[in-house]
Amino acid sequence: MSFFDTIITFLQDGGSFIYPIALVLVIGLAITIERWFYLTTVLSANKKAMKLIQPQLKNGDIEEIIKITQTNSSPVADVLNSGVSRLTDTKRREDIENAMEDALMEHMLRLEKRTPFLATLANIATLLGLLGTIMGLIAAFSAVATADPADKANLLSSSISVAMNTTAFGLITAIPLILFHSSLQTKTMNIVDSLEMVGRKLLNSLSYKQLQKSESDRG
Repeated sequence: MSFFDTIITFLQDGGSFIYPIALVLVIGLAITIERWFYLTTVLSANKKAMKLIQPQLKNGDIEEIIKITQTNSSPVADVLNSGVSRLTDTKRREDIENAMEDALMEHMLRLEKRTPFLATLANIATLLGLLGTIMGLIAAFSAVATADPADKANLLSSSISVAMNTTAFGLITAIPLILFHSSLQTKTMNIVDSLEMVGRKLLNSLSYKQLQKSESDRG
């Protein structure tokens, strides 16, 4: 029997609760794939933008930063643009920082979108597996109660084996979903940390430029 045939037999012998668990697995995999591609795309866009912006941050070239962030669609450029665009209205560090924090929060909502569902789906798969096993055992003992005494042992062992398939499949579904959830969360936090870091670099660059200007005016 091939591996594919083994899986088909396993699913067929698992009872009716196998199907909702399989649906949970499909939904979880769809969310994982979509989120993984989205986060990978964002991470790549941020890296490309940082290569352009990093030298300007070191030099404190705010005019060039404004030009780059206005033509770049990456989250890191958007966060920086939210800060530098406020320079026309205010020079206070707190106002610029608040503007970037607002932009960061908007991107965090997009980055974390649907990822928490994976943990919920993992719990649902586990609970469905346990419920399927319990319902299967109830049905098995009910059938054994009216069965021929000579067949009770074989019938009971066969029914319990089928019922346990549901719990096994629930765990097979839940464990990868938990791992996917953890991996996506780590990837998301890396992106968020990079956005916070570049925001601090901009603030430090502005502070340094203001300090230079003050010393120049006094000189």
